[in-house]
Amino acid sequence: MKICLDLSPAVYQHKGEMVSPFLSIVVLTYNTRDLVLKCLDSFYGSATHSGWQIIVVDNGSTDDTTRAVAERFPAVELVRSERNLGFAGGINLGLQRATGQVIVLINSDVLASAETLKAAAEALLAQPGVGVLSPLLRAPDGKPQAFAFGKDQTPGYLVLRGLKTLLGLGPMHQWDVRHPLEVDWVSGACMVVRREAVEQVGWLDERFFLYFEDNDWCLRMRKAGWRVVYDPRFEVTHLGGASLPQRNRAAQIYYQSLVQFTAKHYGLWKAKAIDALLRVYLVLRKLLRLERVRPR
Repeated sequence: MKICLDLSPAVYQHKGEMVSPFLSIVVLTYNTRDLVLKCLDSFYGSATHSGWQIIVVDNGSTDDTTRAVAERFPAVELVRSERNLGFAGGINLGLQRATGQVIVLINSDVLASAETLKAAAEALLAQPGVGVLSPLLRAPDGKPQAFAFGKDQTPGYLVLRGLKTLLGLGPMHQWDVRHPLEVDWVSGACMVVRREAVEQVGWLDERFFLYFEDNDWCLRMRKAGWRVVYDPRFEVTHLGGASLPQRNRAAQIYYQSLVQFTAKHYGLWKAKAIDALLRVYLVLRKLLRLERVRPR
């Protein structure tokens, strides 16, 4: 296991006292034992050398994940839920334990070096108004991941995106960005978050079982005055979709969460309108043989 000696333990000042750790890394896993072992292996040695806190939340897995993690990574704090609480519920279990100045939320199917996480966290802290920062997410083939960031999912935006998809006019965004970009939201696959922002806006909304909890959190952050940044100077690999249910079920959950997100932020009647439009959109998409589910 590679140990990077330049990552010295970090502390920060809080009310006149020196407090550690610098980073708390929260990894969520659900029946992804082999992947979470690879995920931890990508940063564990340097992270523990630096005195960072590593929390693994097992979301009711049945694949012996906790035993495997405990045996191979003894410094990890294991939190086990008896049932699958969804992304928001699982992450919130980790947030309860996190004590770092900066908190990194990371999926079990993401590979990130400790150097990358440290540099991203330092970049976050160097910009006082930034509450959330995401590194560039790369797919296993090396291409930038689609839907890694975006604009607010307003009803108007959703209608325009649906029309562009049906007409084959391409995506709403160019994913291969070269410079830091202020955005409305970033994917929950890998989020670097300022503790003060979390303390101000609260945890993830557990009404979103899967999908749109990251959109919701970023929107709440921005309403509280924090900025959200997608920063391609830092890169991680996102294998994508490892813990998703079957495609049809994942799509169903996605659209349910979208309607729920619309109701929460834009009103019930707009949510009903989006729900009706979605039914038409899905029929047209099926006729045109279009399939796309946002990676998680």
